[in-house]
Amino acid sequence: MTAPAGVPERKKAARLSAAETRPAARVGAFLFKYRTWLPAIFLAIPIVAAGHTSVASWTVGLFLVSVGEFFRLAGVAAAGHETRRRSRNVGRLVTYGIFAWSRNPLYNGNFLAWMGFVVISGVTWFLPFAVLLFALEYSFIVRYEEGVLETTFGREYLEYKNCTPRWLPVRPPQPVEGPHDWRTAWRSEISTFLQYLALAIIFIVKDLVR
Repeated sequence: MTAPAGVPERKKAARLSAAETRPAARVGAFLFKYRTWLPAIFLAIPIVAAGHTSVASWTVGLFLVSVGEFFRLAGVAAAGHETRRRSRNVGRLVTYGIFAWSRNPLYNGNFLAWMGFVVISGVTWFLPFAVLLFALEYSFIVRYEEGVLETTFGREYLEYKNCTPRWLPVRPPQPVEGPHDWRTAWRSEISTFLQYLALAIIFIVKDLVR
């Protein structure tokens, strides 16, 4: 959840919230630190395993990637640099835009995008394992992040948490407006687009070689 731009950074609470000290949150803190590299390890399996792409796999896969990237762009446009943080310090709480539909739109987007590439790869046997692995990873990471937000924003975050779903997006009763910087979001996602391009080329070359 994020507050409108310009809201001053809150003072850090003297005590960690109970949610941040739970075992699941501690595991999530470790995964959060290395979350950028985890998909690379995960995608090594569909890259090296036997499988062939097809028109159907590309169509379905690219659709999933596109929907996932929409979630990511909408989240970055609303939250800005908060989506790129590597520490537990959070400057503001974003609750508008796509964050009013789901508390974790970027992780929703990541999930759809990476599942899309598994579908593209044609390694269909790996898909249920991929869903399970990502579900476990993000469940732990989100528990850590929720603990941090509860420590930092207290009741304000809990109120947001109680009225906004963690995962599946649900349209809020009334639109929650806030500033969006779409130009910065597109620029910020250039590295992600390059990753998508590299993966697409890898799967094309894999098919040609085999």
